[in-house]
Amino acid sequence: MNNSVNGLSRDVTITNAFGLHARAAAKIAKLVQNVKSKVWLIKAGEKADASSIIDILTLACEKGSKITLKIDDQSDLEILNKLADLVESGFGE
Repeated sequence: MNNSVNGLSRDVTITNAFGLHARAAAKIAKLVQNVKSKVWLIKAGEKADASSIIDILTLACEKGSKITLKIDDQSDLEILNKLADLVESGFGE
């Protein structure tokens, strides 16, 4: 986990055989809907708002893709960890 003045981030790998598809994106968006700050998914410099299914899908993350999860407010650390667990578990599929 990386700690900075601008929040916290964590690097994860997409393990789901189908990558980060619509159903998985919906799980992410639902998980972050009540956070105090913005949550971002970043892949190769492209940034997506984790509360937007469409935004997430624009990253086109296939299995094996490396992404960074970032939160702007350190008080949302629990959400960052839950989000990382969700991604690393293959979205429970």
